[in-house]
Amino acid sequence: MTTPSQLTRAADGPGPARARPAGEPARARRRHDRRARLAGFLWLLPALVLVVGVVHVGIVYNAVISTTDWNGIAPTRNPVGLDNYTAILSDDVFLAALRNTAVYAVAVTVLQLGAGLAVAVLVRTQARGRNLLRVLIFVPVVLSPAIIGTTARYLLDQDGALNGLLRAAGLGDLVRPWLADSSFALATLVVITVWQYTGYSFVIYDAAISQVDPATLEAAQIDGAGNLRMFTSVVLPHLRGAHLVLIVLTAISSLKTFDLVMLTTAGGPGTSTELLTLHIYEQTILRFHAGYGAALSLVLVAIALVFAVLQVRLSRLREV
Repeated sequence: MTTPSQLTRAADGPGPARARPAGEPARARRRHDRRARLAGFLWLLPALVLVVGVVHVGIVYNAVISTTDWNGIAPTRNPVGLDNYTAILSDDVFLAALRNTAVYAVAVTVLQLGAGLAVAVLVRTQARGRNLLRVLIFVPVVLSPAIIGTTARYLLDQDGALNGLLRAAGLGDLVRPWLADSSFALATLVVITVWQYTGYSFVIYDAAISQVDPATLEAAQIDGAGNLRMFTSVVLPHLRGAHLVLIVLTAISSLKTFDLVMLTTAGGPGTSTELLTLHIYEQTILRFHAGYGAALSLVLVAIALVFAVLQVRLSRLREV
């Protein structure tokens, strides 16, 4: 017979846990997943608002403006359809700017990647002063384009420091106004850009080379492979991803170059250093052809988009 005290202990004391409904753990997991997704979305929201509100909305607004004849100030805009785009085809300055931009982008990409890879290999094979060399190579990357442009104008002027060194070395025949000579101005801008941003390519290549398995290099060395053979057969295949990233990023960065050209040559002499970005600025800001400038900017966006799509496609092929 059960006593009252036993009933009390059975009610108040420890006993077996109450059985939970069968669906409660699943519902708890779903609530946790929803909260995690919401938290992730809240972290993403500021960047999403910035990208959509500034970049995507700006591109759409630019597309609307490109179908109008507008000076950028007047409250009214005259719709002109695709006239601005057809005018691009007969714009000699645009064609010159497109040609200069293509030459500039290809030259900068090839030279910058080659220089960055060479320095990365040199740093990896250099025992002493390795960290100091890394710092010296990367310093120009963090300098402002305003500093680079102003310094370049001083050094490369007709009476600048570079020509002074050439005269002192007895090489007076090589003296010329490097930024004012139409035959050398674009090439000079390429050299300045490569000097400034080689450190960026170097960092990417240096990180990629550090991922090569030392055991693989040691095995190749035991098999009798020399330094050149190890580089071409072992190291280079591991750098395909770095090549792809740098080619796309460098090409897009070259397409966007504006400040260096504006501060050094302003597109001259003539149109020898006129780039697409500078032509857009001149049409939109200086000549008040906002509609036409918007059409030019969309052409530039389309060219950059081609490189972005190319990067995605090549990345997928590499993964396969």
